[in-house]
This record gives sequence, structure tokens and C-alpha cells, in this order.
Amino acid sequence: MQFLKKNYEKVLLGLVLVGLVVVAVFLLLVVANEKQAQEERRTKIINRPVKPLAPVVMEPTDALLKRAATPTVLNFSDNSHRLFNPVRWQKTADGRLIRNPVGTDLQRMEILEIAPLYFSISLESITSSETSVRYGFVIEDQAAEKPSFRGRRPYYLSKGEKKDYGEDKKSLVLKDVMGAPEAPSAVILDLSDQEKPVSISKDKPYRRVDGYMADLKFAPENRTYSNRRVGDRIAIAGEEYNIVAITENEVVLSAKSNQKKWTIKYNPTP
Repeated sequence: MQFLKKNYEKVLLGLVLVGLVVVAVFLLLVVANEKQAQEERRTKIINRPVKPLAPVVMEPTDALLKRAATPTVLNFSDNSHRLFNPVRWQKTADGRLIRNPVGTDLQRMEILEIAPLYFSISLESITSSETSVRYGFVIEDQAAEKPSFRGRRPYYLSKGEKKDYGEDKKSLVLKDVMGAPEAPSAVILDLSDQEKPVSISKDKPYRRVDGYMADLKFAPENRTYSNRRVGDRIAIAGEEYNIVAITENEVVLSAKSNQKKWTIKYNPTP
């Protein structure tokens, strides 16, 4: 007892120190346990099992794609279509009404002949003077829209000179003269509607096909339509048609009533 009385402060301090050591050890254990618990929670959140996605339903999309691959084709050329092919009724001589759809008459239309329409330039004359040599050309444009421009028209040019010709004012330039000016082997012309120059001589004119005209026949009415060109109008079985195109193999007609087009093939007799 005497010892405790004399050293109670030391004993008390020792007990406090022991308590502190116990608390420190306890804290170390608590921190270690908390770290382990946090790691477990982290692992549980990050590595949690993921459910696989449900398979994508592609049937509607596949059906739509299959439908888009086969587009709908509208047939406006069949006489069963009534929006662009109105039914025409005609009265016979005895007063009866008969159904005669527009365009069925064209099935009996035939092409007798299709002839090309040429554009040509020929060297016709050479005139010499003290100052220059002038060359006389004749231009024929059979495919011109206006009849007054379809015939042969003379033009006179010297080397380097430019002239306008035709109904749409195209230009012609005498670019060069090959050989002696008074007796050239060829002359070179620049045409505004041609990318490359053309060469002509007295025995070799320039010529190209610029269009076609056709002779047509409608046997039911015993009518012949001669020398018809693009833009001409013809009447067939009381219906008016415009000629919208002529090629070497066919004629295309358009009905005035509904602007529907019909193509007539050319089958020349051997």
C-alpha cells in the first residue's frame, strides 16, 4: 500500500498508456476490417453479374427491307387505267354507242417510211480579187423548224471571217485554207454547234443527220400523213395527236386530250 501511495501517479500513467496501446491496436483492427469491407462492396458493385440483352426482333425490319427491294410499279399505259386513260364512247352511223378508248386506234397506225433530215455545207465557188479570195458556201438545214430555213442558202467568207446562219443564229468561221488559196485541197470550218472543226472540199461536202421525218398511214380511214416532222399534229379517229419524237426506228405520239404518249415502231419491208 505504501508503494501505491508513493507511486500512484506512475501506476495511473501506466494504466493510461496500456489503455492507449489497446485502443491503438483496436483501431488498427477496425481500419483493416473497414478496408476489407469497402473492397468487398467495391468488388460487388463493379463485378456484379450482368444479364445478357434480349435478342433483337428483326422480323419487322426484314419484312420492310424485303418490301422495299420490290418497289411498286404503276402502269399508266394500260387502257384499264382510268385516271390517265379515259374511256371514249363514239356513236356509229346507226346511232349506237360503242366503247373506243383513246389510243386503241394507234394500234392500227403504221409507218410507211422514215427518212433522215440532213444538215450539209458544200463549197460551191472560189472568187479571187486583188485583195482577197472569197469562198462561196451553200448551207442546207433540212431539219430546221421553220420551212423558210430548210432550203439552200449561200454564204461568202474569206479566211478568218465569221457569219451567222440558220433560224437560231449559229456561227460559221472559215478557220484555214489548205493548199493554194485559189485551188485549195480543203478548207477548215469552225461551227458553233460542233466541238471539232470540219474539213470540206468541192468534191467532199460536210453532212450530218439532224433529224427525221416520217410517212404514216391509218388504214381504217385510208389516210396517209406524208412528210411529218416533230411538232406536227395529226387527227386519228377524231382524236388529235402531236408528234413529239421521230428516230430512225420509231415515232412517238402524244394525245392532246391527256398528254399520254404512244410509240409506233417502224418495220420496213425488206
